[in-house]
Amino acid sequence: MTNSKQHKADHILLLYFVILLVVGLILLTSAGSAIGFARFGDNYFFIKRQLLYGVLPGLVAFFTLSKIEYTYFRKVMWVIFGLMVLSLLLVFIPGLGANFSKGAKSWLQVGSISLQPSEFAKLGLILFMSAFLEKQGRKIENFTHGFLVSLGIGMVPIVLIVLQPDVGTVFIIFSILFGLLYVGGAKISHMVALAAAGVGGFITMILIAPYRAARLTTFLHPELDPLGIGYHMNQALLAVGSGGLFGLGLGQSRQKFQYLPEVHADSIFAIFAEEMGFIFAVAFLVLLCVICFRGLMIAKHAKDDYGKLVVAGIVIWFMVQSLLNIGAMVNLLPLTGVPLPFVSHGGTALMMGMGALGIIMNISKYTHK
Repeated sequence: MTNSKQHKADHILLLYFVILLVVGLILLTSAGSAIGFARFGDNYFFIKRQLLYGVLPGLVAFFTLSKIEYTYFRKVMWVIFGLMVLSLLLVFIPGLGANFSKGAKSWLQVGSISLQPSEFAKLGLILFMSAFLEKQGRKIENFTHGFLVSLGIGMVPIVLIVLQPDVGTVFIIFSILFGLLYVGGAKISHMVALAAAGVGGFITMILIAPYRAARLTTFLHPELDPLGIGYHMNQALLAVGSGGLFGLGLGQSRQKFQYLPEVHADSIFAIFAEEMGFIFAVAFLVLLCVICFRGLMIAKHAKDDYGKLVVAGIVIWFMVQSLLNIGAMVNLLPLTGVPLPFVSHGGTALMMGMGALGIIMNISKYTHK
């Protein structure tokens, strides 16, 4: 097929992601300065870690995966699945699994280095399920032998993350699986039933954990306990609102001085809105929408179903996670503690995001022009 021969990668999409990354590094330098000094005596602690444990390995992942023809991952799909499941199981081994919040075992601690296997699981599930669904073909329309089989295999990593537990990541990975099943050709009636089951599952996870139920109550009524469970939400809204149209200026945030929790991680968008204002916050959202559209165009013109599914899955991952993060900061969604892709502090997340971008670049070289 002459119109799918290898050509140049989509450098415009790459440029958009570079802009996103640069904005993230600048913002992290500002947002993390106060908490970095307070905790470690170094204003640049978090940006240094982001560069060392996120950007550098991320560049290696990006260039490596952009050079490997993406069809290779289809050949090793079961190896990817096995490694994904193994990494998620390792967090339950005493001495390896680390508790960082609410007793959740979602990290591996190796010396001074911490890794989050669920970040590997996001990309691993996309690469594996895309290959599995491509092999299923029209069989996915059969509820018993197609849809349920695909759903059952895809639920394996989700169940392991539920056991950690990490509700935010569960929602993201479930959304990835849901999107891949839809793009893979599942019937609408089956998708509606899965959506209803998913809503029921998330409600159950919220009700069985008091702190999750408290988060939901806070989301609905953040004014009820402004100095207790509602503190995070109210401080985030204060940061966003005080930015006005044009912001207080880069580096001039007041909320980052230990008023707003997790300013270097899941609260970083609130600091962005406070310092840069409504105009730049909207421009940031437009950038995310442009990235989403450009990515979906690559998926649409991919030379095969595997490429289409992989790119669609990565786009769903980035956009759903961004929506969860930003939505929580403006009180449109409950707090889930998920980072903002390419912006929040987190080496594993940034490395895997840049690796996923490398795969998109590789697929874009083989699209139908």
